[in-house]
Amino acid sequence: MSRFKIIFSGPAGAGKSAAIAAISDVTPVNALADADAADRNRASATNVGMEHGTTLLSDGSTLHLYGTTGEEPLEAARDTLMAGSTGLVLLIDGSREDPLADLVQFVGTFERFIAGTGLAIGVTHADRAGSLPLKEMAELLQQSGFGTVPVFEVDARDRRDVSMLIEALLNLNDPVAQP
Repeated sequence: MSRFKIIFSGPAGAGKSAAIAAISDVTPVNALADADAADRNRASATNVGMEHGTTLLSDGSTLHLYGTTGEEPLEAARDTLMAGSTGLVLLIDGSREDPLADLVQFVGTFERFIAGTGLAIGVTHADRAGSLPLKEMAELLQQSGFGTVPVFEVDARDRRDVSMLIEALLNLNDPVAQP
C-alpha cells in the first residue's frame, strides 16, 4: 500500500480547512485562530500553523492531507512539512480583489517545491465572484514555465470537487493513479 502526502495552501479564506475537512475520513487536527480584521469577512478563523487529515483510497493507500499558509514566518516548518510530499493543491479565492496576484504570490512561495512535485489549482468562491480567471491562470502558469497545470472551479466544501483536485494532482505524477 502506498502513502501519499498532499499539501494544501492558499490565501486566508480560500477554503484550505474546508477542503481538508471535506475529504478527510477523520476529524482534521488544526491550529486555527480568530481571523484578523482584514480576513474576517472571508472566514471567522484562519490557519496559524498547519492542519492534518487522512483518507483511505480505494486501493487501500493512505492519503495524508496537510494545510499550511504561505506566510514567511512559517517557512522552516513548511519546508519540513513538504519533505516527501506528492504535490501542492493551491486554492485561490476567486472573489478576492486580484486572484491572479494571489496565484503569482503563492506559486512564487512554493516554486521549488512545485518544480520537484506537481501542482493543481482550485479556484473557490465562484458564488461571490464575477467571472473566474481560470483560463488566464492556466495561461500564466504555462508562460511561466510550469507546463500544463490543471485549474478547476471548485467548492472546497464538496468532497467530489476536492477529490477531483487530488486526482488531477496524483495523475500528474502517476497517470494510472486513482483516488
